[in-house]
Amino acid sequence: MPLVCLGLSHHTAPVDVRARHAFPAARMGEALIALRDYEAVREAVMLSTCGRLEIYAELSDYEAGVTQLKRFLQNFRHGDVEDFESYLYTLLGRQAIEHLFRVSTGLDSMLIGEAEILGQVKDAYSQAQHARSLGKSLHKLFREALNAGKAARSKTGIGDDSVSIATAAIDRAKAHVGSLEGKSVVLIGAGRMGRSAAKRLRAEGAHDLYVTNRTIAHAQDVIAEVGFGKAVELPGLAGALACADVAITSTGASHFVLTRERVEDAMRARPERPLFIVDIAVPRDADPACADVANVQLVDIDSLKDVVDSTLSVRRESIPEVEQLIDAYVAGFEDWYQGRAAIPVIASLTQKAERIRHREIQKLFARCPQLTERERTLIRGMSMTIISKLLHTAVTKIREKAVNNHAEALSHARVLDELFELEVSEPAALAPLASDAEE
Repeated sequence: MPLVCLGLSHHTAPVDVRARHAFPAARMGEALIALRDYEAVREAVMLSTCGRLEIYAELSDYEAGVTQLKRFLQNFRHGDVEDFESYLYTLLGRQAIEHLFRVSTGLDSMLIGEAEILGQVKDAYSQAQHARSLGKSLHKLFREALNAGKAARSKTGIGDDSVSIATAAIDRAKAHVGSLEGKSVVLIGAGRMGRSAAKRLRAEGAHDLYVTNRTIAHAQDVIAEVGFGKAVELPGLAGALACADVAITSTGASHFVLTRERVEDAMRARPERPLFIVDIAVPRDADPACADVANVQLVDIDSLKDVVDSTLSVRRESIPEVEQLIDAYVAGFEDWYQGRAAIPVIASLTQKAERIRHREIQKLFARCPQLTERERTLIRGMSMTIISKLLHTAVTKIREKAVNNHAEALSHARVLDELFELEVSEPAALAPLASDAEE
């Protein structure tokens, strides 16, 4: 049962393609539940961020499973995309595992070591838990990916400095308008990136901050957290834009929040004053036609990477160290995954031995009612010790073989199954971790 990752990212697809395939958070649960209905998909987790849409899955059959995952994306996609498969990549076995660890540690991000990605991986894991699309394999894999991400940030310099998508947006604005000190900024969206941007804007000395969000209480929470600014209802967005030098937008909306008409309404009140818009949302929050409005300049998330490249030298120096950490986590997961082949036969063998031990002990106690409770306890303990010592070598060997030589472990498991009449339905239980050669 191979592990796979099927997806598209900033490496393979431009922002407009990623936008059409982004999954709003409100639909993620629905999508994961739908994935459970695909016959070859045993477990699934979906990771949807501004930079990627990926499905991690354990499949009962590689060819059928990948076909079903692609069909699922076709059924759920937002809008038509020509030559859809040219944007997709499929990673199998160790490649898929290593890729997730690279994602969680920030090595595969648009901005190396960005702070947001670990929280996004955790959110994907939580969504899959709630949708009950997780099994033992992906539960273990994502827990280890989260551990790897935390270790990378605490033990290496991959997370040094404050560079993130949100701060990159602010740096891009500064490059355009100069210092943000004394400037007015509209922040659209009160999620993780919005909060990060608000904190940075205060540090940059922004004079006025207007925060708007579909749920006004969330905007108020951001204002309370950073200690300055004003929460604005969405209907009042045009009025806030009329006062702003910069607008930064990062909602999870599936439609344009900044339409050309809304921006034109705002610009009529300040026709000679320029407005700079940074759209870091995927799907896009700002209609590209906003850039056609006089005195308005619009940039999207794909334009931000070059802004901070010169500041990431310390993080790049940490890449070899993070890669070593990833190698250790990948090896540990592979050992666990391969070792699962031994679990059913070991469990069946120990359960059968325990049933026999318990039955024979009960017969002995029935024949010897004069035994004291202490004597009975000693007999129970001795019988358990005998069983443990008898099974120890067999259990240890089959576990070792499962990790180091899956084919031999399978052979041993079948022999034990036959000799002890264990009746394990799948002595191999779980196929080996698929290798690149099987792709």
